[in-house]
Amino acid sequence: MLPGAVPWPDEAAARYRAAGYWRGETFGALLRAAAARHGGRTAVVGGPHRWTYAELDRRADRAAAGFRALGVAPRDRVVVQLPNVPEFFETVFGLFRLGAVPVFALPAHRRAEIGHFVAHTDAAAYVTVDRHAGFDHRTLAREVRAPRTVVLGDAAEFTPYAALDAEPVELPDPDPADVALMQLSGGTTGTPKLIPRTHDDYLYSCRASAEICGLTPDDVYLCALPVAHNFPMSSPGVFGALAAGAATVLAPLPSPDVAFQLIERERVTITGLVPPLALVWLAAAPNAREDLSSLEVLQVGGAKFAAEAAARVRPVLGCTVQQVFGMAEGLVNYTRLDDPDDVRVRTQGRPISPDDEVRVVDDDDRDVPPGEVGHLLTRGPYTIRGYYRAPEHDARAFTADGFYRTGDLVRRTPGGHLVVEGRAKDQINRGGEKIAAEEVENHLLAHPAVHDAAVVAVPDPVLGERTCAFVVPAGDPPRAPELRAFLRGRGLADYKIPDRVVTVDAFPATGVGKTSRRDLRAALRAELRDTTTADPAR
Repeated sequence: MLPGAVPWPDEAAARYRAAGYWRGETFGALLRAAAARHGGRTAVVGGPHRWTYAELDRRADRAAAGFRALGVAPRDRVVVQLPNVPEFFETVFGLFRLGAVPVFALPAHRRAEIGHFVAHTDAAAYVTVDRHAGFDHRTLAREVRAPRTVVLGDAAEFTPYAALDAEPVELPDPDPADVALMQLSGGTTGTPKLIPRTHDDYLYSCRASAEICGLTPDDVYLCALPVAHNFPMSSPGVFGALAAGAATVLAPLPSPDVAFQLIERERVTITGLVPPLALVWLAAAPNAREDLSSLEVLQVGGAKFAAEAAARVRPVLGCTVQQVFGMAEGLVNYTRLDDPDDVRVRTQGRPISPDDEVRVVDDDDRDVPPGEVGHLLTRGPYTIRGYYRAPEHDARAFTADGFYRTGDLVRRTPGGHLVVEGRAKDQINRGGEKIAAEEVENHLLAHPAVHDAAVVAVPDPVLGERTCAFVVPAGDPPRAPELRAFLRGRGLADYKIPDRVVTVDAFPATGVGKTSRRDLRAALRAELRDTTTADPAR
């Protein structure tokens, strides 16, 4: 196991292997087998490219050789920040073949996040694009100064992506029990946590997800969300599609004007969206000129999808709604395609695996009666037992017997389905993007005009939640545009910039002396609900 990653206990690992969940297969071997079975079938479509399984397999071999020639070695970490382009696949499968570990970053991440990923993982390289969505990622590369930087497009002074195209070399298959990839946690602390996923556990999640969704080689999956997100990557996502021999179509944007054309042209059968995008699609579909009749399943995940909206999917889009509730740390729940309508509309599904252990507990970790709301704890064959190099955080995030504290408040129906009722963690879910309140607060506190700051969630009918920053000034109150510009200047991703800034003279007293940040945020949320006098423009 990669140093810094927490392994499963030997007894649990043996049980998962005996049950057939962990098959001893790597991602590189998965692609090799898929190319043997489906060589001439389309694997990936994006922009002008249409690659078959055989071509993707060859490209992965050449990319592996290119990374090796660049000096990347097995178990080295490589930060990958690419948009929805086919090169994403040859990059990550090249790294899988080499035994290196891709660390997945989102296109929206900036210096604060990328710099942390590079430093925290001792990354050997950083793979990015020249420009995306109006942002020059080469400027970011100059700031983070990774040991090696590979740029797709105009590389300037960096290594051009084309340099990865090298003659294949014989490489040993990595250990399937070792870390295959790392994802970003949507946690609550000021420092983003990294989630190590092994070949064994993550491939089980992808394969089982593809089976639950009924994927076959005749299916076409539209990746509308950023491909490096856990949801479009594995639930069943692009990796589940590859495991099933299906085709993946990459959408450069998830907007209806782009996605609907791809659905019609490529005869897309399944896609996944976060709730705000699903609402946009539902509003656009009645006036759409494109033929959307091929679409059979619309998955909605990343945040709770309101029952009233879920009920509109069949009448408006003519397809089945499938709710997906999961986390990059592991546990994924699906409504099944043959569930009754009320289950698919009103619940967030049930776990993938018979060996997913789920507990719903009170504040003292005592199981609550069925139907009551409590904290969701889980462990199982694809739920991690610890974050990467974060032992102190692990002591809070996991129970002594290995259950992960998800931070979600849920209730369980008699049929075993979960209904999400909210969050216990100080985390904001802005349209499926998870924001740690503490992280944004720490950046605000660096401003010389800010004495104290607290960031809370504000209900929003479209995004679910928006962010509101309460600021106690140190002298003259800073204006909202000034603070937002300051945060951007510190390299914070745009989706973390507060939507609203409210200046207050002091934070409310809670009557318990020195209070926790969680208690403070709860008091501010209550104050925000009780008053309408705050100036939203501040």
